[in-house]
Amino acid sequence: MSEARTRLLQKASELFYAEGIHAVGVDRVVAEAKVTRATLYRHFPSKDDLIVAYLTQADEAIRARLDALRKPGATADELIRAVGRFIADDIQSRGFRGCAFLNAAAEYPDPAHPVHQAVLRHRKWFLDTLTDLFQGTGKSDPAPAARHFVMLRDGAMAAGCLTDPKPVVETLLRGVEGLLTYRSHLT
Repeated sequence: MSEARTRLLQKASELFYAEGIHAVGVDRVVAEAKVTRATLYRHFPSKDDLIVAYLTQADEAIRARLDALRKPGATADELIRAVGRFIADDIQSRGFRGCAFLNAAAEYPDPAHPVHQAVLRHRKWFLDTLTDLFQGTGKSDPAPAARHFVMLRDGAMAAGCLTDPKPVVETLLRGVEGLLTYRSHLT
């Protein structure tokens, strides 16, 4: 990746997340990344391509963080709790503005749009990952448990940027623990 492309993507990512995708024009990204408009379009033929690259980079970062949680010998329950804690840490981080993917989906509601498609790819991967983790608990019906976890996460991500994140995080972690406790009674 060229230095100019890296600067463009880094600046666009910061601005899109902090201010919203539609609120930030390409002229602002170009100015703040200190590149020419031609350089932007050489690396990203359209603003949509830049947005998809922003979401792809965010997706890759989350995948890497989840992979890093997989410690040798960790049980599925421990991994699920660790995912909950990593989400809780995000919600409490400085500058937290919700989920980049949910925010993008709100700005690009057309399911056929490339930005919305990038959101759906990430969400499918995340749900599949949680389904695999719940499958690892050895209990029946991992898919509903994974969907439940994703709904807990979505609600916490939305609420965490609207109000004091501390009770939101406590509720999220209590919900994850409740989900695991409930599942411990299944066969």
